[in-house]
Amino acid sequence: MVHNEVSLKEFANLIQAVGNHVTVVGAGEPGVGKSSMLKLIAERMPTHEPRYIDAALMDLGDLQMPRVDESVTFVPNSTFVSESGKPLIVMIDELGKAMRPVQNALLTLLLEKRIGTHHLPEGSIVFGTTNLATDGVGDKIEAHARNRVCFVTVKKPDADEWLNWAMDNDVSPEVCAWVKQYPHSLASYTDESQKDNIYIFNPRKSQAAFVTPRSLEKASHVIKTRQVVGDNVVSSALCGCIGQAAALDMMAYVHVADKLTPWEIVIEKPESAPVSEDQIANMIMAYGAVTRVTKETIDPFMKYLDRLPSEIAIMFLSSLIKSSKAGWAVMNKSVTTACRKLEVFL
Repeated sequence: MVHNEVSLKEFANLIQAVGNHVTVVGAGEPGVGKSSMLKLIAERMPTHEPRYIDAALMDLGDLQMPRVDESVTFVPNSTFVSESGKPLIVMIDELGKAMRPVQNALLTLLLEKRIGTHHLPEGSIVFGTTNLATDGVGDKIEAHARNRVCFVTVKKPDADEWLNWAMDNDVSPEVCAWVKQYPHSLASYTDESQKDNIYIFNPRKSQAAFVTPRSLEKASHVIKTRQVVGDNVVSSALCGCIGQAAALDMMAYVHVADKLTPWEIVIEKPESAPVSEDQIANMIMAYGAVTRVTKETIDPFMKYLDRLPSEIAIMFLSSLIKSSKAGWAVMNKSVTTACRKLEVFL
């Protein structure tokens, strides 16, 4: 069976595995997380120096400039020079939007890791990103350029994949709970069954804003300012981040969060702290707990969790053991006991 798409994790794995020999270019919808691969790969490879190039903004003079001495030589942009001698990780973002002369000048970098006469340090990695041709945002890479690279399609993360990432990146629990209830908000327009989906990017429609992994993170930052700027500003800003339909729905979750028992009371009095009868409120509580719980507070929170509906407890445990806290969480007796009781596999 031939698979036509790779996940973001698989995209990063491929770059890390073959990037010093083959330039991998990932094409995907707007806002799915392609550009975040530079940070991820740099964290995995501290022996390399990360370098970012926004190809859409480049002109030929940004790549190298002539230096006149007794003859003319060309000096490369400092982006391609490693003062320390370490190999580089060079990400060419928006490759398909680069001007044709710039794309042509980058061909030697894509194939040989060379700009003019300057070679990148041994072991350097070059990779690129671009949008799908069907996105209709102007990306085009000619056949002769494609033949120099390994071209892969990067799929949009689904709700579960995005939530796993969100748990480790301080995304607000209101946004997490909303995505859990509206998983189709991260569907792809390439799926014909989603042609009437009002939340997602669709090149066949005129849209000012829409839901993507990137815009959901922005929505999280907006929601966290609510106590400072107020509901009207938050609502307006959410419309600008994720579109009006999603913003109106998400604000309902923001208001539900007001009914939650404060975290401090949950931890101090887990067996008597009020428990909401609202399922959405309990979801928000569970997602917030994954982010906030520590080795010191896990036991009292597990006592409180035992009073919540089993489906909420399962959701919390499943998210916790997929998060960066899994290492110590799976060693906690309260957690392992609850997992056995609710048949959550560690």
